[in-house]
Amino acid sequence: MKPRTSRLVPLLLAALALLDLRPELLLLADHFTITSLLAIPRHHPLAVAVLFSTPWLLRRCR
Repeated sequence: MKPRTSRLVPLLLAALALLDLRPELLLLADHFTITSLLAIPRHHPLAVAVLFSTPWLLRRCR
């Protein structure tokens, strides 16, 4: 892959993870509780893992 294209992949993954977490993030913004914050990784482990690994993926695609 071209360098420009390969850099878009982590950004696309991060955007899709945020879209997956959108309802929970809106709920947190509306009414924040520790319980709802702790429920996010339990119900969306892949999205959380992608968001945590995005900086590593961006450095790797440099």
